[in-house]
Amino acid sequence: MTRRGGLNVLVAGGAGFIGSHLIHALLADGASVTCLDNLLTGRQSNLDHLRDEPRFDFFEADLVDPLPRLPRFDRIFNLACAASPPHYQANPVHTMMTSVLGTNRLLERAREDGARFLQASTSEVYGDPDVHPQRESYWGNVNPIGPRACYDEGKRAAESLIFDFERGHGTDVRVARIFNTYGPRMRADDGRVVSNVICQALSGSDITIYGDGSQTRSFCYVSDLVDGLMRLMARDTLPGGPVNLGNPNELTVEDLVARVVRLTGTTSRVVKRPLPVDDPRRRRPDITRAYDVLGWSPAVALEEGLEATIAWFTNEVQPDLAIRSERLKDDIIAAE
Repeated sequence: MTRRGGLNVLVAGGAGFIGSHLIHALLADGASVTCLDNLLTGRQSNLDHLRDEPRFDFFEADLVDPLPRLPRFDRIFNLACAASPPHYQANPVHTMMTSVLGTNRLLERAREDGARFLQASTSEVYGDPDVHPQRESYWGNVNPIGPRACYDEGKRAAESLIFDFERGHGTDVRVARIFNTYGPRMRADDGRVVSNVICQALSGSDITIYGDGSQTRSFCYVSDLVDGLMRLMARDTLPGGPVNLGNPNELTVEDLVARVVRLTGTTSRVVKRPLPVDDPRRRRPDITRAYDVLGWSPAVALEEGLEATIAWFTNEVQPDLAIRSERLKDDIIAAE
């Protein structure tokens, strides 16, 4: 790859939903970008439009294994890890090792290169929270031996490693705790509530609500999240701990379903099933720190974001939605 000045950036997990949008923003900002992804949940098609981009390179590799030979980096983003329950529960040991061993490998690389490091952590570190809304000082309520623990505790362990590197080695680190994000390039089979509901609505299949639908989530459009990640990495001084990135507008799952039904005009029935084990009852970020430290707050309204996401699923993946939706109804555990 020919480098043309600007920052040299590694994005681990860059073929995924959020990672591919981040790579687009980095290239638009003048960076040279290397993507590292094992393609277990990321997709090469998310990066096809970059085939002829001279400032982009791709390595298929798994962070559980030693890193391939790579150039020196100025910035390292770690977005590597399956992020929806059906995917991260499919191989829980690999999920945990990706978060712990993989993060350690990238931190060592950041230390060697003198690179700035940003971790894509998650609101799952708060578990099923007893504090609402969730602020960064809250330590969480996580079941360490439950079926979601491979992801929740893996991300919590990764955060511990990151701040140990900061204290012990002076590594320049940042941690973004990401709340529910949606938008184009989501996988139809990822088991998240937005993609589930949209795909089921578009295919005319039954729309599944897990639990009674009163559980709440706060949905952030992907462009807003990427803006927050870019601001957090660009900040020249350390933010002083993790930073929540998410939309504080809270709504029930039942309300989300009603909005999708209206926007799609579907005739699908709504059916209810038992709530998965350890599924959080409420989820809403306190973004005071993001606003104070980064000047960041989300700008895309839910209706606008849902319309764009519905249009993407309609144009890109509708031909096989019916098949996928039938599989979703029987095989997934929803992640709202």
